[in-house]
Amino acid sequence: MGMADDRSLQEPAKPTIRRWLWPGGLSARLLLLTVLFVIVGAALVLPPALAAFEEQELLDRVRSAELATLATAAAPNRKVTRELSNRLLNGAEVVSVAVSSDGARSLVLQAPRSMPTPYLVDLRDQAPASWLAGPFQTLFGGPGRMVRVIAKPRLLDNIDFIEIVTPDAPLRAALLEYLGRLLAVTLFVSVLAGLAVYFSLNIFLVRPILKLTQAMERFRADPESPAARIAPSGRRDEIGRAERELDLMQTDLIAALNSRARLASLGEAVAKINHDLRNMLTSAQIASERLAAIGDPQVARAMPRLERALDRAITLATDVLTYGKTQEAAPEARPMALVPALTVAAEDAGLSTRGVRLRTAISEEAQVNADPDQLHRILVNLLRNAREAIEEAGRTTGEVAVTLVQHDGASLIRLADDGPGVPQRALAALFQPFTGSARRGGTGLGLAISRELAQAHGGDLELVKTGPQGSIFELRLPGAPEASAPEQRPKRVRKKTAEL
Repeated sequence: MGMADDRSLQEPAKPTIRRWLWPGGLSARLLLLTVLFVIVGAALVLPPALAAFEEQELLDRVRSAELATLATAAAPNRKVTRELSNRLLNGAEVVSVAVSSDGARSLVLQAPRSMPTPYLVDLRDQAPASWLAGPFQTLFGGPGRMVRVIAKPRLLDNIDFIEIVTPDAPLRAALLEYLGRLLAVTLFVSVLAGLAVYFSLNIFLVRPILKLTQAMERFRADPESPAARIAPSGRRDEIGRAERELDLMQTDLIAALNSRARLASLGEAVAKINHDLRNMLTSAQIASERLAAIGDPQVARAMPRLERALDRAITLATDVLTYGKTQEAAPEARPMALVPALTVAAEDAGLSTRGVRLRTAISEEAQVNADPDQLHRILVNLLRNAREAIEEAGRTTGEVAVTLVQHDGASLIRLADDGPGVPQRALAALFQPFTGSARRGGTGLGLAISRELAQAHGGDLELVKTGPQGSIFELRLPGAPEASAPEQRPKRVRKKTAEL
């Protein structure tokens, strides 16, 4: 056990070490993802930005060509010298300018040189795909190319369109410069955004989660240490809710561990006295056998009850030891008559016609599917609790009414007493051992054991109603066996409504 405990205490340290390794930590992953998302967003914006920049550059050259065309229109006979033509073309960064009017195309300016066949860019009506692909065609189309641009005029009147031819090398250089600035800005913004998101999420999300994780690790290592408990921050978001739920869970676990510790102590104590108790009970059994040999009729009538009590005392001592150590034995359920079981349980619980009495409205043939010994323990616990509650209220008489309803393949046994009801302080932990007792000096084991036995059958035990008029407990057992045949009835015939 010691070596296993040491290994369990060392295990939480491993994820703590891995948490800070890059990029295993949540903070590092958030930083990487934020930068990545910003870069992806910038990559999606990049083609439209480059296309808009190229379109504006080409429009600037078209407007410059329009100004050059106005200069030629002001010259005599619309003719300019070769020197002026070259200066106008160089100023507009084009090699030729043409205009179209009334379907007739005329060349306005042209440099005296041979040119390769240009590719066409029509700015009047561009499809989105060609508009987005244009910058990449300029960047990766190769050196020494010419571009022919057609656009609507803004400064010239009575002109259908203006057409220019310009080398794409200056345009490529401008695009590359713009692309470099755009990438630098994108990288700078992505890093700033990543750092902002990193620190924000680290403060508002990662650190609280780390606090929760460390609290779990400390609690797992040493549940009894006060430092292992988490202190809720009072936040109203999901983190605050997780902190409150963890605090409640730790409280419940500590209560359960304390209960288990007390049960273990109880098991050890019972184990120590169990041997001596068995010897004493064995002596009592021997004495009862001698009394039975006397032949007194009154002694003979009392002996079965005495022997039954001694047998159950030995069984109870063993069962308490078993409950304190592990679990109850699995029930061996079978159909059994309920009324005789109630009568015997009432006798052992101390019910009588002169004090707290049992009243049943159950058919003599009615059966339930249960383990006889475990059902007896459940009924004795419930009937004894009802009798003690009535007597502690200062009354000498009372009643416990028992009914049976079989519905949807289950048997519902209801025990209703006319006692003072369960105190409010005991309701929250009614079925918890050592904490659910409603009686001063009680251990709370009775109801805890009874519910465990009922749940082992596949059913349950619950408090249906309580108040000044009394309490109603409902025992649900799976199965609804048919009533026993007349030849299977017990030899002792009881009334349909029995009282004890």
